[in-house]
Amino acid sequence: MKLVVLALLIAGAYGCGNPTFQPVVSRVVNGEDVRPHSWPWQISLQYNSNGEWRHTCGGTLISDQWVLTAAHCISSSRQYRVALGKHNLKEDENGSAFLGTATIVVHEKWNSFFIRNDIALIKLESPVEFSDNIHAACLPPGGFILPHDAPCYVTGWGRLYTGGPIADILQQALLPVVDHATCSKYDWWGSQVTETMVCAGGDGIVSGCNGDSGGPLNCQGSDGSWEVHGIVSFGSGLSCNYHKKPTVFTQVSSFLDWINNTMVSN
Repeated sequence: MKLVVLALLIAGAYGCGNPTFQPVVSRVVNGEDVRPHSWPWQISLQYNSNGEWRHTCGGTLISDQWVLTAAHCISSSRQYRVALGKHNLKEDENGSAFLGTATIVVHEKWNSFFIRNDIALIKLESPVEFSDNIHAACLPPGGFILPHDAPCYVTGWGRLYTGGPIADILQQALLPVVDHATCSKYDWWGSQVTETMVCAGGDGIVSGCNGDSGGPLNCQGSDGSWEVHGIVSFGSGLSCNYHKKPTVFTQVSSFLDWINNTMVSN
């Protein structure tokens, strides 16, 4: 019941997962600039380095005060802020907002060696007002498993290619889902992937990359709204777009109880 109540709060006036500016989606093979503000739940997690704020990870706004990201994005020694409503990180943009963090909760069973339970929640220092540029993504149903080849999109300001520069403009790329039976084969990811993860991509052409970590795997629900089904967790150390090494995401539907309990208790 609490999850239902939270879902209603998340929906708000704008309705979760329904951008004012609809994304331009097609079966592209490479990443491309997004339509401005068509993924209004995408955030840039930034840390302070000698007075300068630098992008480190992505994340997803899931309510007016909570952001979903990856545990591996968080360091206790850093000061963070969340940039919302951004398109180009290098420009001052109307309708964007920058908020500090009130609380950061890393999953208590986060294991950095085996990369397990790679999920964290950030509570903003104050609620953000939803607008055309800023509102929340929907959460998937509990336990929901995406079908093989489901057309989902990764978004982020990560590197444009292996070893390349961080993107200034938010990028999107089609990453078809790879089912667990395939992704756990020995010549794919093998035992490194568990059933609480989602694999997507792996064609050797397009993938998430450094700087996309923590960002969403966006998949359209049956009602047309966009749900965050994954949190960018890891990829191949050989290159961002290595064949049979799809981008691996934390599967959000496996952690709904944790998300709900964390939001209620903080």
